[in-house]
Amino acid sequence: MFFRAARRLPACAIVCGAALFSVSTLADTDVFTALDNPATAKQPFVGNLQAGFNAQTGNTSSSNLNANTTMTWFNNDFANSIWGSAVNSSSSGVRSSEKYQAGARTRYNLSDVNYLFGQANWLTDRYNGYHARDTATVGYGRQLLNGPIHTLNLEAGPGVRHDEFQAGGNETKAIAYASGTYSYQISDTAKFSEGVSVLANDDTTLNSETALSVAINEKFSLKLAYNVTYNTKPPSSAPDKTDTVTSINLVYGL
Repeated sequence: MFFRAARRLPACAIVCGAALFSVSTLADTDVFTALDNPATAKQPFVGNLQAGFNAQTGNTSSSNLNANTTMTWFNNDFANSIWGSAVNSSSSGVRSSEKYQAGARTRYNLSDVNYLFGQANWLTDRYNGYHARDTATVGYGRQLLNGPIHTLNLEAGPGVRHDEFQAGGNETKAIAYASGTYSYQISDTAKFSEGVSVLANDDTTLNSETALSVAINEKFSLKLAYNVTYNTKPPSSAPDKTDTVTSINLVYGL
């Protein structure tokens, strides 16, 4: 099983595996990865590298590493993608953040604007209370805008989520999933994207990513992103409902 295998991966393997990131996917925020339309794909495979690192020494010492990966294959009416991410931070020799994710997703076009999707995601975020969170959803999507300037996807469907808490205990719940992803090609070198997803039950999770990507040349670009995760009932070991991350990363296109 995907989730069991992912849990056995050592942290260093996940970090190394997070060396590739695809900006062709609109957003990679915890549990949703909206795929491009395979009918309009210009090549059978896309994949990029996104990574950021900073370190400070002196009166205070701190470090932060973040990396993301998505690789996507297109074949007629199908698109298939795998992705992962890693965030690791420490301050004065004390770990303050450690979050790893991995996922897979597929899309099948029913027509030019209608499609079916399925996705699965594994997350560990022990500093926010989760030893593991497994999520799987399926459903229907509609391509409202299909570029080249504007793209807009709306998706919805049922799913299931299994949580294992850092403080102990676990629970499995049915969920309702909905998401919207939008991108705007501002110019030949700049692209804005916004993605929002909701996993709803008596413990609802909202994820969003707002991002701006600016090309430096044919292979490299910079990406500025602001991510928000909101839980209506967070784990008791991490009671804050809202977590935010701001990042500036270098992206390398494969």
